[in-house]
Amino acid sequence: MAELNETTVGERIRQVREGAGVTLQELADRTGYTSALLNQIENHMVSPPLGALGRIAQALGVRLGELWGEGPGEPYTIVRRGERRQVSRFASKEGVSYGYTYESLGFGKKNRRVEPFLITLEPPTVPHPKPSVHEGEEFLFVLEGRMEVHLAGHTDVLEPGDSILYDASLPHRVTCHGGEPARVLAVIWAPGRAEGEG
Repeated sequence: MAELNETTVGERIRQVREGAGVTLQELADRTGYTSALLNQIENHMVSPPLGALGRIAQALGVRLGELWGEGPGEPYTIVRRGERRQVSRFASKEGVSYGYTYESLGFGKKNRRVEPFLITLEPPTVPHPKPSVHEGEEFLFVLEGRMEVHLAGHTDVLEPGDSILYDASLPHRVTCHGGEPARVLAVIWAPGRAEGEG
């Protein structure tokens, strides 16, 4: 498998949205995000958090992987260290950063029900990003550094080897703790298309 380059998620969101005949305002109505924010995401002025991507994918009726140009796939996938698909950058072209980037560890597997990622957290340029809320569940396992979790009014710091599993409908936000980067294994499940659809 050839090495994959970073995917410009915003461009792909626009392609999927326009291909489905959905206006920016209609997508805003379906997701609860403003059309201005969605426009910034599509123009790569803001790197969206994973929760936002999941919500956008659901509103467009597609699997999350389709937002980074993933095709129908195979019944299994092996992702080598040098083949991880980077899905988002730390900062956008306008310098807005929510403090993380993520690499897909499951691309290429068709009909998957979970999305595994390797997330790198860094100090954000946005002082207090809004909490994310979407359907499904999230599992996070800290590999390196320290991760601060804000979950429905509760705040905690997780160390390497610590993990958390939560209902993603609870307002949640994760950041690195103490200004030092952290690496986290994340597995996200979000209800999507019917079983058997690609």
